[in-house]
Amino acid sequence: MKKSPFRIVVIITLIIVAIIIALVVLANRTPESTLGRTFDETPSIEGQPTLGDADAPVTIVEFGDFKCPACKVWGEDILPQLEKDYIDNGKVQFAYINVLFHGEESRLASLAAESVYQQHPETYWEFHKALFDEQPSENHDSQWVTEEKTREIAEGMETIDTDELTKAIENKTLMNEVDKDESLVSDFEVEMTPSIMVDNVMIEDPFDYEAIEQAINEALGE
Repeated sequence: MKKSPFRIVVIITLIIVAIIIALVVLANRTPESTLGRTFDETPSIEGQPTLGDADAPVTIVEFGDFKCPACKVWGEDILPQLEKDYIDNGKVQFAYINVLFHGEESRLASLAAESVYQQHPETYWEFHKALFDEQPSENHDSQWVTEEKTREIAEGMETIDTDELTKAIENKTLMNEVDKDESLVSDFEVEMTPSIMVDNVMIEDPFDYEAIEQAINEALGE
């Protein structure tokens, strides 16, 4: 039985359309590098707490959550090495963006940190570290981020007005900064903490220091 020429034309047309659709889908997919997912741009760090030279050629962003145990480990094990190898010598500027995966406690910790940053930017990283230090080594889901705890930490820092801090937290004065971070988390489709971006590359394994180094060196053209 002979196939109808019309039927053949329809089949060929459908095949061509399917190929075109496939090519469009592939063209619009976010590309993957060998190090991780590549985005069209680097997250904006305007108004974010940073370490290092503002004119550094490479930017690293940590999307982190003060309630996240892995973020605490990353800050203790990876960040100091980054500071030594790349931040202190002016090659990298490092920024931290809040993630609220653990609900109200994450929000409270972020508000407190943003309030400290507004009061005295140079004290932010001391408070940042002290807040992570308070995270319990066991039973991570227990409630430990409280207004009393943030005030207790701040009381050990001469540059921070604790009454002003408490008022800022209670009034959610800097909620717009936390909301800005949530928008970045959404824009860059952050699904885990910590998530580490070297310029526009989201590192697949944030604890793979060699991958972070490779991404930095590629960004530096080395």
